[in-house]
Amino acid sequence: MSFVLERFDLPAFIASTLAEDLGGPVGAGGRDVTSESVIPAEARFTGVMDSRDAVTVAGLPLAEAFFRALDPEVEIEILVGEGEQVSAGTDLMRLSGNARALLTAERSALNTVQHLTGIATMTRQYVDRIAGTGAILLDTRKTIPGLRVLEKYATRTGGATNHRMGLWDAAMIKDNHVAVAGSIGQAVGAAKAAGIAQIIVEVDRVDQIEPAIAAGATHLLLDNMDAATLRGAVTLVGGRVPTEASGGVRLDTIRAIAESGVTYISVGRLTQSAPAADIGLDFAAA
Repeated sequence: MSFVLERFDLPAFIASTLAEDLGGPVGAGGRDVTSESVIPAEARFTGVMDSRDAVTVAGLPLAEAFFRALDPEVEIEILVGEGEQVSAGTDLMRLSGNARALLTAERSALNTVQHLTGIATMTRQYVDRIAGTGAILLDTRKTIPGLRVLEKYATRTGGATNHRMGLWDAAMIKDNHVAVAGSIGQAVGAAKAAGIAQIIVEVDRVDQIEPAIAAGATHLLLDNMDAATLRGAVTLVGGRVPTEASGGVRLDTIRAIAESGVTYISVGRLTQSAPAADIGLDFAAA
């Protein structure tokens, strides 16, 4: 299996997650006392992972990696593609291998798939809601520490575009930065002097737009503005820089926000609030 994400160490993630569940590293004290005591060492397990919900699937290659970490000879058939929308009751994966190993890896594999599929599913709902408006859905940095790369993979799988991956790939000047720097112009000027090419400036009032653009902002984040205010802001910007609506965006409000003409809409709840998908692994007679 080949599954690579930039800036993500998959073997280390698998190892640390399993060690957390087993009380120590695999092969160095980590144990599944239930499987060791109940299941014969040579027993085999054949199972099917399926979704009990209608979902947008994400994370199956990671589940495969968990199972292969404990049984390198496991036979796995992934039945649906990443990003595929499936109905409730759809089989996602078939696997057959050493029973102890697969049942030991089961919870870690399912937790990961349930979480990422939940994010992808919510993301797809938001993407579908703004279809045809021209607006692009963005995620945010509001992610669980240590899981940002995976969670942003899930939003991409659900149809969103990644915003900043971190503090290193673009400047985002917010109200606290402006307060310390002295003004929007001083903050943007300092970022330009530092050689930063992409300078996003958060504005929460229409009268901040011209100073931000004049100072050299390359992207405006229009924070917590209603749809009518956003329309006025977009008109004032006049296409000089991309615009992004942010703050309190919900599924029932995003369409009106998108129709204001903004370039982007960022939604923190994609990674903050997506419920885990109901996905299970059940024994199947060989």
